[in-house]
Amino acid sequence: MSTETEHIFERLRSGTVPEKGLDKFAVGIDKPIAEIRRQLDLAKSGEGCFKFLRGGYGCGKTFMSQYTLLEAMNANFAVSFVVVSPNDTQFHKFDDVYHKIVSNLRTSMAESGTLEFMIDRWISRIEDRLAEEIGDNAEDFDERVKLRFESELDELTKESTGNEFIAVLKAYFDAKQAGEYSTASGLVAWLSGSKNIASAIKSKAGIKGEISSASAMTFLKGIVSIVKRAGYSGLVVVIDELETILRTRTDVRQKSLNGLRQIIDAAKDFRGMVWVFTGTPEFFDSRKGVAGLEPLHDRIKFATSGGFTSPKQPQLELKPFDKDRLRQVALRLREIFPSKDKERVYRLVDDFFIDSLTAMVTSGLRGDVGVIPRQFLRELVTVLDLVEEFDGSDGGEAYIPKDRYNFPATILSEDDERLRSGVQEAVDSDEAAGYQVEQLEW
Repeated sequence: MSTETEHIFERLRSGTVPEKGLDKFAVGIDKPIAEIRRQLDLAKSGEGCFKFLRGGYGCGKTFMSQYTLLEAMNANFAVSFVVVSPNDTQFHKFDDVYHKIVSNLRTSMAESGTLEFMIDRWISRIEDRLAEEIGDNAEDFDERVKLRFESELDELTKESTGNEFIAVLKAYFDAKQAGEYSTASGLVAWLSGSKNIASAIKSKAGIKGEISSASAMTFLKGIVSIVKRAGYSGLVVVIDELETILRTRTDVRQKSLNGLRQIIDAAKDFRGMVWVFTGTPEFFDSRKGVAGLEPLHDRIKFATSGGFTSPKQPQLELKPFDKDRLRQVALRLREIFPSKDKERVYRLVDDFFIDSLTAMVTSGLRGDVGVIPRQFLRELVTVLDLVEEFDGSDGGEAYIPKDRYNFPATILSEDDERLRSGVQEAVDSDEAAGYQVEQLEW
């Protein structure tokens, strides 16, 4: 039994998006994935890119985000996933965003402690190259490694990564060589944007204070350089749920939007990096959102012509689920469901049952399937689980879906019902149009 398959169903049971194995049940996303792959190819060639995933509730933005991360790791990119949250990651404070990006870094080889892994891998690559040139038994091998590392750090200064960034890396190398591992880890933590690092550790690098919003973009450029020097193609960062910005105060909202504009303007300078943002149509089209900040709206506006939209424009539109797509996903999940008796699963959860289940959903919601794919799939997985667990082999009664299953009047939560009816959480009544905000020094 595949651990990947078990992971898929465990996540679906709780109504969340799996972090792996998405290709096993993804349907109807060929064009969006092709565009994401195009972006990755551009980044590999040295471009700095960005893409906005546009879709309503239930269109699969988080699913597509996770799929993007898997595609990126398969293409040898490092990745990071950040969710905008007023209580955790406030987008107008870019030092917070930077900290989340670096703390959530991962690759196919490292799930945690990834920045330190990257730096060590970079140094290891230097050692390997030197070993080929002079042999690793040379008396001055360690000193030569240090000189080569510092030479590469000097090259980083040309990429405008900042003097503090270089100083911390030098101090990190020295600490590792001296066996001062707690100092080395503390320096990496500071470089990751952590606060309250002991002054004794910071003094090793001759630095004071913390990374600020004003300097965080410069440090992020340095992180991208480390990623590439560690042997990766680049960095892909997903910023999920931008619509959260709409529920903040007017001044905070405007700072966030202005900061987003600055990221877009600077994206071309982050060679090898892809930014992916997700947001609802309301975020992009309302005066409280992107449409209220003309410079940003002009850069990323969504264009259609005669009902056709190009996936290559800044906003990549994700289509909502329809009856057929929901049915196809259900069939895929039945196919990969881990069972000791696949024939019984196919016989009891047959095509007719899946068609009936899908019809009930689409009929009950007047065809508005987009609001409940997660809940529907959780219901389906529950039925599959019951068929598997109650087969009558222990002398007890067997679970037969066509006899036992009663589709509930609703499987929507209160939040889902609110979203379906179009009732949005109240936001500040000030209109974004004409509101002046100072330039952020990102």
